[in-house]
Amino acid sequence: MGLLTRTRRHLPRLAARALRLGSLLAAVAVGSFLLVANSPVDPVQAYVGADTAAIGSEQRAQIAERWGLDDPPLERFTAWAGNILTGDLGTSQAFGQPVTTVIADRFAASLSLMALAWLFSGILGFALGLVAAAMRGRLVDRVLTWFAYTLASAPTFWVGLLLLYVFSVSLQWTPVCCAAPLGSLPGEASLLDRLHHLALPALTLSVVAISPVLLHTRQAAVEVLDSDHVAFARSQGERMPGLVLHRVARNAAGPALMLQFASVGELFGGSVLAEQVFTYPGLGEATTTAALRQDVPLLLGIALFTALVVFAGNALGDVAHRLAVPHVREVPA
Repeated sequence: MGLLTRTRRHLPRLAARALRLGSLLAAVAVGSFLLVANSPVDPVQAYVGADTAAIGSEQRAQIAERWGLDDPPLERFTAWAGNILTGDLGTSQAFGQPVTTVIADRFAASLSLMALAWLFSGILGFALGLVAAAMRGRLVDRVLTWFAYTLASAPTFWVGLLLLYVFSVSLQWTPVCCAAPLGSLPGEASLLDRLHHLALPALTLSVVAISPVLLHTRQAAVEVLDSDHVAFARSQGERMPGLVLHRVARNAAGPALMLQFASVGELFGGSVLAEQVFTYPGLGEATTTAALRQDVPLLLGIALFTALVVFAGNALGDVAHRLAVPHVREVPA
């Protein structure tokens, strides 16, 4: 009975989220299609590549007809949107496979990379933010804040190249590229080998993603430390480690969790650059290939999938925030 009551109470919120998701996907579909349709790059020429001089106008027309490029844009969009409603995202021109298969395979590789980076950046960013707040104004706080601001302005590819030079080229601790040893497929590599190849790309994404969590956690923790109930606890003799663990951490965890889940989109954008630097065969690398080859079905499919992932991350962040800070549940959505 209690579960049924809670479900009914949350139905309006779930319906509102479903409506927002539907409108978001519709807007992304229209916007992405308009951008791709008005791209100055000729998809036939991008597909043929260096052999473009070896084919005639008749062959170009046949390729365009096969892909439906000679149809009016509105007709192409209507056909594409109708296929999406049936679960058909089309066939990738670059990979020669259904778009859903390419996205599923590549996202499985990217998921381990993004999950590892997301976990490390969240834990380290939150812990360092609490340390900075507890040591406010001291050398440790200034160093951590400088570190966060510096990394926040550092491009992901630059951090990746720097780590690649230090750990792969100079120290030779990590592989230079790929998700498995050269000469073997990712599925044939052992778990240890895959983790070895995953370490440096994950470290790159983690280092870049630490900054916002650190800075927001520090700000939230400073506000809690300045509150009346912490001042009362101080007057009762409670000292800093106990204050941070018992009175600050939970209140600061809400904003940190919401920010961390909301950063999924930024993490995905960073993975595109990191996978290019390390030649890691994930969804980011597939996105770059689709853009360079003007693989329209794959580009549109990845745009819709990315919007779905970002929406899910924001929704999970909202739920985590409400669980970590119970009084937020009373605030209307």
